[in-house]
Amino acid sequence: MGKIIAIANQKGGVGKTTTTINLAASLATEGKKVLIVDADPQANATSGYGIKPSEMTSSIYECMVDDYPLLGSQVPTCVEGLDLIGSRIDLAGAEIELIGRSDREKIMARMLAPATEVYDYILIDCSPSLGLITVNALTAANSVIIPVQAEYFALEGITKLINTIRIIKPRLNPALEIEGFLLTMYDARLRLANQIYEELKGHFGDMVFDTVIPRNIRLSEAPSHGLPALLYDPESRGATSHIALAREIISKNSNF
Repeated sequence: MGKIIAIANQKGGVGKTTTTINLAASLATEGKKVLIVDADPQANATSGYGIKPSEMTSSIYECMVDDYPLLGSQVPTCVEGLDLIGSRIDLAGAEIELIGRSDREKIMARMLAPATEVYDYILIDCSPSLGLITVNALTAANSVIIPVQAEYFALEGITKLINTIRIIKPRLNPALEIEGFLLTMYDARLRLANQIYEELKGHFGDMVFDTVIPRNIRLSEAPSHGLPALLYDPESRGATSHIALAREIISKNSNF
């Protein structure tokens, strides 16, 4: 049975989508069958793989609001073994449309259940908010990766998400765990970046990934070409760091 990992932080610009795109490609390269679920109305994970939302026959919106089956709505990507459930701007209105549903927080969990029999890892790219769609993602997930930008204010943003997880665990998803805190946009030359890493390790210990994601121009350029860094420039630090992250996650989940 596959593992569902939400990649979440209500603070924008911390590297959630970059992590989703490149971690998924790296896991697939390591021989895993992987599905990305783009749960952000901005659809950046979708466009980052060169997939045009307007050309998809169905998306996460139709799966959640109109009960389209998830298996059959996925599209293949340029990476072998990696599929994607795309998003559209329509998803921004889904919270209003779902508000009257019973068990509305568990729609995504029911939707993803059959996919865990097909995929080793399902990565959910969450929007930078703690609204109903993100609550759905956290309710569906086995664990959550929290990207943390190597800047001071990023630490302040973690508190709200951790509080949300503490609320969701007893009420909606007792099995939810934090997969790890991932330091992103890291520049080892900066004293502040090293201080942030030490503070994270001091607060959260082994919950902080050993792998850090460096600030890397190739990571920024790759989505405009519809490619993960692994295909755009496999020798770049952005690509090699995500391979290291994938291996760290696979090692942690050897018994899953």
